[in-house]
Amino acid sequence: MSELILLIQNYGVLLVFGTVLLEQFGLPIPAFPVLVVAGAMAMDGGASWQLCLLAVLLACLICDYFWFRAGRYYGKRVLRLLCRISLSPDSCVNQTEDRFRRYGPKSLLVSKFIPGFNAIAAPMSGALGTRTRHFLGFASTGALLWGGSGLAVGMLFHDSVDRVLDGLETMGSTALMVVGTLLALFVAYKYVERRRHRASMALPRIGVAELKTLIDGGHDPLIVDARSVTAQALEHAIPGALLYAECEPGQLMAGLDRDRHIVVYCSCPNDVTAAQVAKAFLANGFHRARPLQGGLDAWNAHHATPAAELAPELAPFRT
Repeated sequence: MSELILLIQNYGVLLVFGTVLLEQFGLPIPAFPVLVVAGAMAMDGGASWQLCLLAVLLACLICDYFWFRAGRYYGKRVLRLLCRISLSPDSCVNQTEDRFRRYGPKSLLVSKFIPGFNAIAAPMSGALGTRTRHFLGFASTGALLWGGSGLAVGMLFHDSVDRVLDGLETMGSTALMVVGTLLALFVAYKYVERRRHRASMALPRIGVAELKTLIDGGHDPLIVDARSVTAQALEHAIPGALLYAECEPGQLMAGLDRDRHIVVYCSCPNDVTAAQVAKAFLANGFHRARPLQGGLDAWNAHHATPAAELAPELAPFRT
């Protein structure tokens, strides 16, 4: 029997625990296929599905509780960190913030099934003041649903999985090379995707100092807040900024002078959301539309403005 099969049989539970732990901490390691294999081997008596499910629960809770506490103490900064280390496009966090705000901690039940959403669910729970016992309850149930589904798929299709494992056994050490190559190709694809996404957002930026010059010079630039509703609740907007999330873009642009300076800002890495909105303005003839370099962080740093406390409308999430 090949070393690969022996490894799975002898260290199946530890392999499941380690793979899930690394994936939940943000490494580009697909853990779900490992759960499928573990489920198939449980049908053949090579692993205990109960122990594997317990390993999934433990690994998920370790990571989720870590990010939950980090979100509780560091808020938006943790979300930006997750987006920086993620191989997904930089808008991943910003696009899922409002989804969490809409459903609250209940979204933890399905977050692990949704790419990108899992990255922000736990820290967002902490940032929005979710009670610890509510978080642990929903996070545990979500982990069991996710882990149990992977094991169940493997148990249901164990004959097909067995054939794949037999093929890997026949290939011997070549199988490890194939698996390693596929993982490397996956990481390379995600990296190229991120680079392509950044390149598409490569617009000329405006700095805070230049923006202040426009304001002081009486040019009346329109400052547009492109952050999600949740991000706006976590930190106050720049005074006088127009909240883009509350506007209908067509109606907004129809009533503006196309020669006016438009400055768009967000709080996501690389000003990605601001660049997306600025591109929409440019496409509609606003040739002076630019993203604010560094976004809200740069503005607050320039004015030495501390981050605001949670807004009152977030009170329901604390219950």
